[in-house]
Amino acid sequence: MNLLRDATSPYLRQHADNPVHWRQWNPAALTEAHTRDVPILLSVGYASCHWCHVMAHESFEDEATAALMNANFVCVKVDREERPDLDAVYMTATVAMTGQGGWPMTCFLTPDGEPFYCGTYYPKTARGGMPSFTQLLTAVAETWRNRRAEVDQVAGQVAEALRAQADGLPEGGLTVSAELLGHAVAGVLRDVDHRYAGFGGAPKFPPSALLEGLLRQHERTGDDAAAQVVAATAEAMARGGIYDQLRGGFARYSVDAAWVVPHFEKMLYDNAQLLRVYAHLARRTAIGAVGQSNSLPLRVTAETAAFLLDDLGTEHGGFASALDADTEVEPGAPGIEGATYVWTLEQFTEILGADDGPWAATVFGVTAEGNFEHGATVLTRYTEPDDPDRFARVRDTLRQARDERPQPARDDKVVTAWNGIAITALAEAGAAHDRPDWVDAAVRCARFLVGRHLIGDRLVRASLGGVAGTAPGVLEDYAWLATGLLALHQVTGERDWLERAQRLLDTAIERFADPSEPGSWFDTADDAEALVTRPRDPLDGATPSGASALAEALLTAAVLADADHAPRYRELVDRTLDRGAIVLARAPRSGGHWLTVAEAAVRGPLQVAIALPTGSAHSELTDAARKFAPGGTAIIAGQKDSVPLLAGRPPLGDRAAAYVCRGSVCDLPVTTADELRASLERA
Repeated sequence: MNLLRDATSPYLRQHADNPVHWRQWNPAALTEAHTRDVPILLSVGYASCHWCHVMAHESFEDEATAALMNANFVCVKVDREERPDLDAVYMTATVAMTGQGGWPMTCFLTPDGEPFYCGTYYPKTARGGMPSFTQLLTAVAETWRNRRAEVDQVAGQVAEALRAQADGLPEGGLTVSAELLGHAVAGVLRDVDHRYAGFGGAPKFPPSALLEGLLRQHERTGDDAAAQVVAATAEAMARGGIYDQLRGGFARYSVDAAWVVPHFEKMLYDNAQLLRVYAHLARRTAIGAVGQSNSLPLRVTAETAAFLLDDLGTEHGGFASALDADTEVEPGAPGIEGATYVWTLEQFTEILGADDGPWAATVFGVTAEGNFEHGATVLTRYTEPDDPDRFARVRDTLRQARDERPQPARDDKVVTAWNGIAITALAEAGAAHDRPDWVDAAVRCARFLVGRHLIGDRLVRASLGGVAGTAPGVLEDYAWLATGLLALHQVTGERDWLERAQRLLDTAIERFADPSEPGSWFDTADDAEALVTRPRDPLDGATPSGASALAEALLTAAVLADADHAPRYRELVDRTLDRGAIVLARAPRSGGHWLTVAEAAVRGPLQVAIALPTGSAHSELTDAARKFAPGGTAIIAGQKDSVPLLAGRPPLGDRAAAYVCRGSVCDLPVTTADELRASLERA
């Protein structure tokens, strides 16, 4: 029978009515494979994955295919977002065997979990040199029965190769320095697409972490080339179809090099990271540090924050994982990618009228030929409208009309790490742009995670409907939640957020550090389920690696924490960054978050401690620090001795005083916003 009905993953629940006898990954499934002496068919995907839906409709909902699967395999379905450890292990095997990876991922394993044949999507009928899924099932089953010794040999060799690749980053004799960061940035800039912005060719993914790193590099060095790349890429994405021109929010990637036609799924982790980037860029453009109009990054900041709150916010205060790429237009029928979002010229005229329709079509790039399938158009916005009031009215009408269409499904799973990124971005953006409602949303999310995801001193990976799942938290969960809580500590001045972050970091150090290689980290805890290998991937991808994310949390905590913790954190972050230096030296485009953290570390990091007079809750110095301080600066305001960074730092008489430090070197305190800005500009 199918055992997915009670899963805490929406993706698994999507398959609960399949005739396939799906199991979740657990000891019982492996035991069943041993008892029946059959292979495990492992299918890995996620709820908003288009080709996962296609394979489900073609094969997993088909009775004959399901019968073949049930008779010859123990069929296990895994949500890669809930179990990133399993995904990492078997994706490494898939790439090694096929030269490429992706989802859905289809792996055949021995009952001990060792892979012997891996691939991705398989069609219902053979095409393009690819076997049909049923042909593959038949061939694997026959090989298992008739050539078992060969299967065992291959599985053993693959498992041994995976273990050989499981080492951490080597100590390469490198250290993070200004020279290394200059080398890394030069390498990144060589790959810039000077025609369409961004990096490389199609498909184009938002380079969120790289943009933040380049922005910090510009702030530290004044490098105009880095600033221009950030500004051009941010504008190209915001004006292209990858950005939702009606409701805000970015799609996962564009299928073309010009950011026009997206793969329509919208992920929390992309939008949270991009919120952080655009909020930072909006600060820099507001003070003339980057040559770009302030209106666009500021507008995208506000719209992206609204997308998080309105479209991904859950009733408990957390944020859902994603919106699907597909829309189910007819009940029970396969979803259609982009159906909610695309328009024809006729629809514009019908909804807006003969006057506004053609005018709006010009603004949004809607043509009779279209830029998508069947003459439809993905909306773009390459020019600003000549009548802002008319545009606002038209946009609102289009948005209301679109809201009446069938909508993509939402993956309501609340993932700890991605919510930690959202907390960080909302807190930073809210503080910098005077949006207390964004800070309030970050606080609500943090309270939910601390209340539901933190059990004792351990995190769970995800929850659904406010109920914690059973998958344990991985390194990035501890790192990003700690970073988010440290951001809230800085914005609110509340000491409790700092103390909770310290406890998370202490648990991460205890459970995820490699004791034989200081500064090297595993992605799973020392008491997690034993897999073929214990995964650790140091490269930044769609989200920062667990190690680089932890480096940011440790670096921030090292200047905010009490004296009992700070030295230990600083030693660990230095060792971690020195290991990450090899990524910046050899593969800088895969080290965007390493660059982000390293830029802050090389700068000190900067610290601004604002001592407020007794009875005062705010100062113009606080506003100035949040407006002018470079990214990665630790900023705290409060009464003398109220938090560690304010220990021994009093106001000057009845005036608030700002203490600016670079690492362990501090300026004399200043009392005016102009003096503080000048001090920060010298930093």
